[in-house]
Amino acid sequence: MRKIGNPYSNIPGYNCFGCSPRNEQGLQMDFYEEGEWIICPWKPKPQFHGYGNILHGGIQTTMLDEISAWVINVKLETAGLTANIDVKFKKALHTSEKPITIRAKLQEHSKKIATIYAELLNDKDEVCTVAEVKYYIFSQNVAREKLYYPGIKAFYS
Repeated sequence: MRKIGNPYSNIPGYNCFGCSPRNEQGLQMDFYEEGEWIICPWKPKPQFHGYGNILHGGIQTTMLDEISAWVINVKLETAGLTANIDVKFKKALHTSEKPITIRAKLQEHSKKIATIYAELLNDKDEVCTVAEVKYYIFSQNVAREKLYYPGIKAFYS
């Protein structure tokens, strides 16, 4: 597995709920690349539980959306915005469990739309939640000018 750095953390005021390492209330997701997958090992925190210590569905959806954005950044070498997310909750994911895995990969893309498959796995590697995420993708020029995309080299040290 290859570690992906977070070049956005150098931007003044950067406080992304999903991936900022300095947002103490956030998810603080870290990412790795393994073949076609972008992977995030993550330990559930009690403040993110819903009913019965189950990881809140909104938090699960946020994680699936966030990792999909990193697929766009790394695999397509640009940036984009979520156009649609279709989430299916298949099995309860408890906040008391050991670290879980969030992973995503590019399914298909055209000039303007990318479709990402993303999933959450419990500590037994059972798929608990899946999503198909569609992203509106921008040209590299627009991504650099308007969305602070730093270029692919900035993600690897």
